[in-house]
Amino acid sequence: MDISSAFDSGNIVVVKADEPTGIQLEIRPDAGEDHFQWFHYRVTGSKGIALTMNITNARGASYPEGWKDYRACASYDRGHWFRVPTRYEGGELIIEHTPEHDACWYAYFAPYSLDHHQDLIAEAQMVDDVTLSRLGATVDGRDIDLLTIGDDGDNKRACWIIARQHPGESMAEWFVEGLLDRLLDDEDPVAREIRERACLYVVPNMNPDGSFRGHLRNNAAGKNLNRQWEEPNAQSSPEVFHVRAAMERSGVDFFLDVHGDEALPYNFISGGEGIKSWDNAKEEREARYSDALLVASPDFQTKFGYPVPEHGEANNTMASNWVGERFGCLAVTLEMPFKDTADTPHPLGWSPERARKFGAAQLDALLVALRAAR
Repeated sequence: MDISSAFDSGNIVVVKADEPTGIQLEIRPDAGEDHFQWFHYRVTGSKGIALTMNITNARGASYPEGWKDYRACASYDRGHWFRVPTRYEGGELIIEHTPEHDACWYAYFAPYSLDHHQDLIAEAQMVDDVTLSRLGATVDGRDIDLLTIGDDGDNKRACWIIARQHPGESMAEWFVEGLLDRLLDDEDPVAREIRERACLYVVPNMNPDGSFRGHLRNNAAGKNLNRQWEEPNAQSSPEVFHVRAAMERSGVDFFLDVHGDEALPYNFISGGEGIKSWDNAKEEREARYSDALLVASPDFQTKFGYPVPEHGEANNTMASNWVGERFGCLAVTLEMPFKDTADTPHPLGWSPERARKFGAAQLDALLVALRAAR
């Protein structure tokens, strides 16, 4: 039996693996040493053998409350991911599974590899009216990819959608894939009208370095990108630096920042209530989008979410707060669970397939927002 993680988004340290029922593992921290929770590894040579895998440093993870009611993801073909029995006990995350094939991959959530990302943007660029741009390079020299759908003609709204500032939140890129699939479908009437009304700027992966390195939240320089928006640094947070510069060139009329939340078993949005310029008009715009999304997807809800800051107390180092204040537009952070939705549970928990459907549903809410902005 062998355990490895030397691949795209791999993360695990093998402490002990001489007995299949007493495997001891640790999650390797992000660069910066201040976060860890993402894991992704392969076990080979264990077909038909009952495995008990103990992640011994789970107590020290960034969000230990996220282990409650959590089940790890597993796959034999790296395409279909399913959930396996998992429990949090004595400060350890204990995963139990008997593989049916020679190799089985385990992960915190279904990974979205950089190869898959390359396929996503390559396919999208083949569609008429889609432009692929390289905004700049990451700390490790990877491409910062921007897809522009449509043109910035007269009276067209500039709509920005970004995902995976936190690389371990891979459901965010699955979400973007579903959104793009629908948006680029010329037979979808909602997509056609959106493209007539708006030019869309989509960054499917804000943090490719962290994604490849198997990080939870940080980039290669140890920076949490969603705390860099007020004063991004071209050397340590070039991802935000270049995307923000592109926003200044295009302007922003709508902004959606897609994330995943470790602890809360819900899909929800976090808005700009705490920014200094918050007013009744902004509140109405956010409520309109939220109400439309409730209609578009039963997987969305508004009862549970983050505490709302007092007026003027927003953290403007975060993307949606900075964008909402700078451009005066509807700007929200959208969160999805790593576990399952408590109100609409499914045997696979929250999954790539469900994230893709939820991404597609955003177009219904976006169209409502665009029509109201006449």
